[in-house]
This record gives sequence, structure tokens and C-alpha cells, in this order.
Amino acid sequence: MCPHCGKEIAFYDNIPILSYFYLRRRCRHCGATISLRYPLIEFVSGLFAVAVFSRYGLSLEGLFIYALISALLVITFIDIDYRIIPDVITYPGIVVGFFSSIVRDISYKESLTGIILGGGILFLVASGYYLFTKKEGMGGGDIKLLAMIGAFLGWKGVVFTIFAGSAIGAVAGAAVAFYTRKGRKMAIPFGPFLSIGALLFLFKGPEIINWYIALMR
Repeated sequence: MCPHCGKEIAFYDNIPILSYFYLRRRCRHCGATISLRYPLIEFVSGLFAVAVFSRYGLSLEGLFIYALISALLVITFIDIDYRIIPDVITYPGIVVGFFSSIVRDISYKESLTGIILGGGILFLVASGYYLFTKKEGMGGGDIKLLAMIGAFLGWKGVVFTIFAGSAIGAVAGAAVAFYTRKGRKMAIPFGPFLSIGALLFLFKGPEIINWYIALMR
């Protein structure tokens, strides 16, 4: 559906990347400019599809991993635009992640522990922050997002995601504060950084962990 005129977009106008250039970046009905974001997201999704296929081949495990990646991409841009993480994505994601352990190299116990730990850690952090400041510093969407990540990646993925997401978020927040001079007054969504942390764990987790351990030594 076109966000400008509300008209339904035909399937032949919705072919990833190709339709964007064929229509010359404009809606066929109203002529409004189509954001460059759409082909960029489609391109990134395609790159992830290739990466998943190269690692897992045509398998159920690869399908579940790509489902997680797709959910993280959608959540990232929704959180950036609207500061919300839809339950309609995270709740089914938790269920799918748990049952994916049947065909993946993660046990159902690890998945369940990841769900409990993922949701529990951020819940405690959010509750503690509110207790001391009487302000909400973290939304419930982030809690459910990390629980979903835990369902797919287990408790190790949760721990890695929290540390990596927090580190990247801290750097991004410092950059915003430096360049805008008002970073402390801006609410920066945490969902995108959790998503980045989860993606790093998926593709480079062991390498990053080994590098960090060697650095500490």
C-alpha cells in the first residue's frame, strides 16, 4: 500500500529493487517519491539471504535463522520510526524460536533459558531504573525482543547481545550527543542495537568472543 495515496500496490510493482527503478522511484498512482529506504532494505535482506544460504544451505535451520533476521530488520526500522516494537512480531517470534530448537543445534533447554534470561534481565533493569528515577528508561518491547532473541540463540546469545548492543548503543549515543549537543535529551531506541548485537552473534559470535578473551589476557 502506498503511504501517500493509500492505493494497493500491484504485485508487478512490488518486485524487490527492480520495481523501484522501473517506476523511476515514484508511485504509479499518485506520483509521490518512493523512499530509497525500501530498495536498501530489500538489498540488505538479499545479502542476509545469501549469507544464510552459504552457511546453512537449503535447510529448516537456515529458514528459521532467516526468519529471525527478517524479524530483526523489521523491528529495527519500526523502532527507529515509531519508538515501538510490535508484540505481533515478538510474541510469535518467541514461540517460533523455541520450537526451532527441534531442528537446530540448540537444545530446548537452552532456548527456554534464553527466553527467561533475556526477558528477565531487561525486566529487572527496567524495574530498577523506574524504582530509582520514577521514569521509564526501557520499554516492554525491548524486554520481549530480547526474550525472542534468547529463544533463537539461547542464554549465550542473550549475554552477547546485551553487551554488544550496549557497547554499540553507548558509542552511538556519544556520537549523537557530540554532533547534536542535545544527545542527553534525545530518546534513542535500544531495539536496533539489540538487533545488531544478535546479528553479530549469529555470524561472528565465536570470533568476537575469542578476540575479546585474547585482548583481556
